[in-house]
Amino acid sequence: MMNTKLYKSVLELAGELMNAAQQQDQASFDSLYVQLKALCIEHENTEKDHPVQWETLADFTDEFADALLIYEKALAKATAINAKDYMSSIGYAMATMHVELGQTDAAIACLQTAQVSANKIPDKALKAEIAELLDTLK
Repeated sequence: MMNTKLYKSVLELAGELMNAAQQQDQASFDSLYVQLKALCIEHENTEKDHPVQWETLADFTDEFADALLIYEKALAKATAINAKDYMSSIGYAMATMHVELGQTDAAIACLQTAQVSANKIPDKALKAEIAELLDTLK
């Protein structure tokens, strides 16, 4: 279970990051990204540490290689608490990054793992996205 105050902070920063990105306000985006990263680092390896904060940070990381490293951290944290919904969404996000980097085999591996996790969640849209991308790559 994620700390409610931390969840609200991550959600608020994500919304503000989206707004800054849509307005093409790089200075605000960079400042907000630093705040989100600091929040993640502050709570890393504490009882408040949760995969959603790392997944969110990765979602807003511009460099794919850097984002993949953060997604890997998020996936490890999701796996440690057996959070199938996060395991599925993180695996899908990682796969899309691998596709962008031309790493088809790595993308397929991520999708296959995400698909196994997704079997245990109610999110039909995510299940369909995983299956569709996997079919496209095979």
